[in-house]
Amino acid sequence: MLRNPTSTPVEGGGRPARVRKPSWLKVPLPGGEGYAKLKGLAKTLSLNTVCEEARCPNIGECWSGSRPTMTIMVLGEECTRRCRFCAVATRPDPAPPDPGEPQHVGHAIAEMGVGYVVITSVDRDDLADGGARHYGDCIRAIRASSPRTVVETLIPDYVDASLALLMEAHPDVLAHNVEVVPRLQRKIRDPQCSFDRSLETLRQARELAPDIFTKSSLMVGLGESHEEVLDSMERLRSADVDFLTLGQYLRPTSKHAPVVEYIEPATFADYQVTGEKMGFRYVASGPLVRSSYKAGEFFFERMVRERRLEPRRVC
Repeated sequence: MLRNPTSTPVEGGGRPARVRKPSWLKVPLPGGEGYAKLKGLAKTLSLNTVCEEARCPNIGECWSGSRPTMTIMVLGEECTRRCRFCAVATRPDPAPPDPGEPQHVGHAIAEMGVGYVVITSVDRDDLADGGARHYGDCIRAIRASSPRTVVETLIPDYVDASLALLMEAHPDVLAHNVEVVPRLQRKIRDPQCSFDRSLETLRQARELAPDIFTKSSLMVGLGESHEEVLDSMERLRSADVDFLTLGQYLRPTSKHAPVVEYIEPATFADYQVTGEKMGFRYVASGPLVRSSYKAGEFFFERMVRERRLEPRRVC
């Protein structure tokens, strides 16, 4: 394996007892009045958030300040797939979706008064459409309750009819993550996933709604080479993806895939510069960057609002 020249291998080859995170990955514990207020509001409104379910290290930053951001998870708390990087609970037969969830989510977003919201979901292979219609209903409910809110959807690998169902709701940003480089797909993601299928999701989304922005994300530190990261970025640009995020993989528990190496901040900075040269509209690249990343969302919101002011294209 060709190692990135600016990375820190994990001690003991990834054995959890000897893993030591470098200083740039240490963050303060979440707290403060803003964080406590949003946490209490999420609990009161019975919202499932990826911020908590996926144990995001940025929760303290994103849930604090005058402009908090949050990623809401719909279609339940249990996923039908078993990816080796994800902390969300898995089960082959989750409970049926709550038919009242779309209206509840719309009400909650209006109550919180957020300008930008990310709606994501677990995979629901037990449902005929993967939950796409329910997902679309959540988007429409937000539009009805809070029309000025910019809606990003971070979706499963929908293609064809299921993707068309969701795209009828017309999110402002359509995100789907390839997660890791092609060589590591079968090792890290569920066998039903693939890099090519994920690219097809992004390509079809662009074809179905040319005026939306598309977005994807890559995790690094799982044993990929520098060249494999660059190749993956090129393939995402070939699918006309607008926004890209790159971040360090962090192991949720000892049962998940081990970290192979810690990529240094300088390398993330290089990836950002390279991505911008490739033609991405925006690249967020850093050790603690995640798919739903606060600084990026502020940038996306501005771009979406500018596009909303443009005359609608007539096909």
